[in-house]
Amino acid sequence: MDIGELLAFKPEQTPKRPHEDDDDFALPEPASSDIGKRGGGDEKSKRMRRIADAKETANYRKAHDGNAAGSGSASASSFEFDPELTEEERLNILKYVESEEAEGDVLDEQGLKKLILVFEKRNLKNQEMRIKFSDNPEKFMESELDLHTVIQELKAVATVPDLYPLLVELHGLHSLLELLAHQNTDIAVAVVDLLQEVTDVDILGESSEGAEALIEALRKEQICALLVQNLERLNEQVKEESDGVHNTLAIVENLTEIDGEFVREAATQGLLAWILKRLKGKSPFDPNKLYCSEILSILIQTENENRLLLGTLDGVDVLLQQLAVYKRHDPASNEEQEYMSNLFNCMCSALMARENRDRFLNGEGLQLMNLMLREKKMSRNGSLKVLDHAMAGQDGRENCNKFVEILGLRTIFPLFMKTPKRNKQRLLSVDEHEEHVCSVIASMLRNCKGTQRQRMLAKFSENDYEKVDRLLELHLKYLAKVEAIDREIDQQPKDIGIDEDEEAENNYIKRLTGGLFTLQRIDYILLEVSATTEAVKQRVLQILNLRSASMKTIRSIMREYAGNLGDGDTDWREQEQTHILSLVDRF
Repeated sequence: MDIGELLAFKPEQTPKRPHEDDDDFALPEPASSDIGKRGGGDEKSKRMRRIADAKETANYRKAHDGNAAGSGSASASSFEFDPELTEEERLNILKYVESEEAEGDVLDEQGLKKLILVFEKRNLKNQEMRIKFSDNPEKFMESELDLHTVIQELKAVATVPDLYPLLVELHGLHSLLELLAHQNTDIAVAVVDLLQEVTDVDILGESSEGAEALIEALRKEQICALLVQNLERLNEQVKEESDGVHNTLAIVENLTEIDGEFVREAATQGLLAWILKRLKGKSPFDPNKLYCSEILSILIQTENENRLLLGTLDGVDVLLQQLAVYKRHDPASNEEQEYMSNLFNCMCSALMARENRDRFLNGEGLQLMNLMLREKKMSRNGSLKVLDHAMAGQDGRENCNKFVEILGLRTIFPLFMKTPKRNKQRLLSVDEHEEHVCSVIASMLRNCKGTQRQRMLAKFSENDYEKVDRLLELHLKYLAKVEAIDREIDQQPKDIGIDEDEEAENNYIKRLTGGLFTLQRIDYILLEVSATTEAVKQRVLQILNLRSASMKTIRSIMREYAGNLGDGDTDWREQEQTHILSLVDRF
């Protein structure tokens, strides 16, 4: 029998052993130094062991041709599996050989029950040992390690959201939440890590029943209050506890994304106060500070109650103090730049509550924003947005008058006359910049009275009406944008799935985002200044004629604007409509 026949020989039931002369099958003796370094040999020997293990799982034979008979060399790709193996078994073996683990057992109901039982036993034992040996930590340290280990093992339930109702039913979730108050913060942080995985949005999306059961149970247990109590004692100088803070904020983000009710609950259960305290601290910028700003933005973006709570907690002052850092200094990194942007967004959201506009005025927020505009740092973009929110509507009257008093016109009109070029450090686009500037000027024209209004109007007569010329330049620019959007809407196919009212609303929103919103502000300014000065009106007519433009277009745009003022205060809306239509008639 020659070597080729020996290699081809295969008994019926016994797996073929690797030939000692076969290079690919040889398991080299690892050097003692390698064992110390890698715990058992190099990568090739590990791969060979996996091949040997795979051979124990299934029978196979070596495919070879005439030239291969004497060589004794083989590769993993040259194996041909027996036909009785299923496709799934073949794939698993191939994965195993190619350094991937074969799929393990998935946690089932029985497995979860056993795991919960072990967890409860170790939790109880740890409590008993802590009581019995309260003065000798060494005595209960082993039970604490066992408890920590089983908490890590419970992460397996995060892969099977269908088991969440069982986790709640067995009171496993209740026991876990109790451990958030454990004396050892390592245990509490481990529970936070587990909860962060369990509440992952993608995982919860796989099982609506599991998500519903978990969310309801967490709400009953007042999860946000428990998390805040734990946050109060964590020391972020310790890396593990700093990670615990980050994971706690991730849990809140997950919960608010799944159920909007948690936005209000988190704020009222102490999280809003903790975040403001965390931002107010003198610690340097870090990832947790960035995450706090993101969560704060989520909490006050849609809930007016949370905005009011922010005001009562002196949140407006806290935001102003944090933003003041960037008055003369740009953020040092992209992450810090995002942090600054989040703070500006939080301030904009806070100013949607009337009470906070008063706090902003009293806290000298206008002066800070005005200084930022003059300094020409990255903060200029955010300050422009904040001014827009602070002055808009009837609640912005006092801020508008105060801005004129602090010589804000000297700051805002140069930005109106020349839009700064966008670059990497200037986050606002040209259109966004012009939108905010025009909105601020329109708000001041609407809200300023007496001498402040006269100072505003006088600006449009300066330097041979250069600002009127700029207004008409912007009018023609945004009119062209809106006309392009209108043509696009006319050419789009009609959607039979929605009614005419909904389609009209969708189209109006599309036109607003496409430039109509800014065009309305520009034309409102044109009407205001034309109605007060005959010379300005004549200048407007002269330029419109030169550009072959029509006054009818401006009147049409403003009538449409008056008819879509929104669903705010009814009295204010009616008053504003009357004012706009009277300006149109006089124009």
